Amino acid sequence: MTDTPLDFWNERYRKDGYVFGTAPNIFLKSQAALFKPGQTVLAVADGDGRNSTFLAGLGAVVTAFDFSPLAVEKSRLLAQENGVDVTVEQRDIYQWQDDGPIYDFVVAIFIQVVPPERRPAVFTNLVTAIKPGGHLVMQGYRPEQIEYKTGGPPEAGNMYTAELLREAFAELEIVHLEEHDSVIEEGRGHSGMSALVDLVARKPD
Repeated sequence: MTDTPLDFWNERYRKDGYVFGTAPNIFLKSQAALFKPGQTVLAVADGDGRNSTFLAGLGAVVTAFDFSPLAVEKSRLLAQENGVDVTVEQRDIYQWQDDGPIYDFVVAIFIQVVPPERRPAVFTNLVTAIKPGGHLVMQGYRPEQIEYKTGGPPEAGNMYTAELLREAFAELEIVHLEEHDSVIEEGRGHSGMSALVDLVARKPD
């Protein structure tokens, strides 16, 4: 289970509309050229489906999961409304691992429900799931986000820095790694100036 009760997540997704909007994460959208039709993608803790729906629209074969069954329902509905196929499942971020490296891409956008003591195991699972030559695409908040209060958990320890990600994914080849402060508008969940860090990393052949 996650470190936040299921009731919390279900209540969040029970409200009308989409918590994080229906448009994809801006950083993920900026990396669209990486994704080719037919490639396999796993969208981790994908919430109510904006990113998995976008990736499926690029022609990728997408599997997405979230802890909340209400988020899963909304994710399936969003994919259906956009005329794309996404396999959406209810899974726990700590217990989702498939057998072997089976995805061309693992996409992890704002998965900062994970506290620092549990982060290494989750990050290991992300890498394990990627095929050789495949990529990890990630965006997260930096500790400075606590001051902005425009999204994310209230614990600075859950946040990332570029150096933390470089060390955590040392076995991968860094393609892109950048810290920046930018305004994002992603539904009612993420809105305003935000302290961000972006990562694209490739698993060696």
